[in-house]
Amino acid sequence: MKDFEFKKLYYSISEVSRITGLEQHVLRYWESQFSELNPAKNRAGNRIYTNKDISLIFEIKRLVREQGFTIEGAKKVLGSKAGDGSAQLVETEVAVESSDDLKQILLETRAFLNDLIEKLSGKA
Repeated sequence: MKDFEFKKLYYSISEVSRITGLEQHVLRYWESQFSELNPAKNRAGNRIYTNKDISLIFEIKRLVREQGFTIEGAKKVLGSKAGDGSAQLVETEVAVESSDDLKQILLETRAFLNDLIEKLSGKA
């Protein structure tokens, strides 16, 4: 994942497209598919993305483009993360070839979460 630095409060769709490496039509499509991705609009009707929106886009991109989830599979994963805090079993649509693959995925997830915690706590 690219190192994304939080510099502004709001970003235009063209800026988000450059930051995430995704085309604008993909961002608009994902908005229609993921209820969690709902950027506000300014008076002119232009989308204004927050840092939270961009982080969510990176998460969706990771699930769909890097891990091979379908849109529906990514929705399930995101839904389980945004749930009531209880652990939920989510069927994934990615085949894990071996326990080494699973271990690597878990280690990468831990590193991502630790980095996110540091950024949120202001230590980064």
